[in-house]
Amino acid sequence: MHTNADNTTSMTTSEMEIKHWKEQVVDLLYWRDLQRTGVVFGASLFLLLSLSVCSIISVISYVALALLSVTISFRIYKGILQAVQKSEDGHPFKMYLDKDFGISSELAHKYGDTALAHFNSLIKELRRLFLVEDLVDSLKLFFFVGLIGAFSWPVIYEKHQAQIDHYYGLVNKQIKDVFGK
Repeated sequence: MHTNADNTTSMTTSEMEIKHWKEQVVDLLYWRDLQRTGVVFGASLFLLLSLSVCSIISVISYVALALLSVTISFRIYKGILQAVQKSEDGHPFKMYLDKDFGISSELAHKYGDTALAHFNSLIKELRRLFLVEDLVDSLKLFFFVGLIGAFSWPVIYEKHQAQIDHYYGLVNKQIKDVFGK
């Protein structure tokens, strides 16, 4: 019979990290640490609201600029504090500068292989559906895509009618030119 301690020692480091990570997510979702959950929820909500107003590139740029402003200000503040107090505390971000944040080649291979397996599985499934290996599954896909298209195409066309008509005209002209020759 295995005890809890036996199970802990038999778990690999990555399994323990995943378990710890899952516990942290549960703690966040159940608001067990109000300050941490509030910061995560507020930052996530702010990010989503920003993405609804600005492009993703703009949001990333502004977040990077804000982070850079905070770190530069903190570095200058600590430098002045060290000069006034005549202390030798060193660089305030030394702990992070010394830490290796690189991705190991085995981790990259592991996730690369996993991503490749998922991609190949996706390609195989799409081939099966579009080449009608199973008529029922292909019809399900057809109706699913048709339903989504029926409810989204009119709204998209209404919002972008000028651009769509312009490109439709260009394509139509090219087709007429090809068939005219």
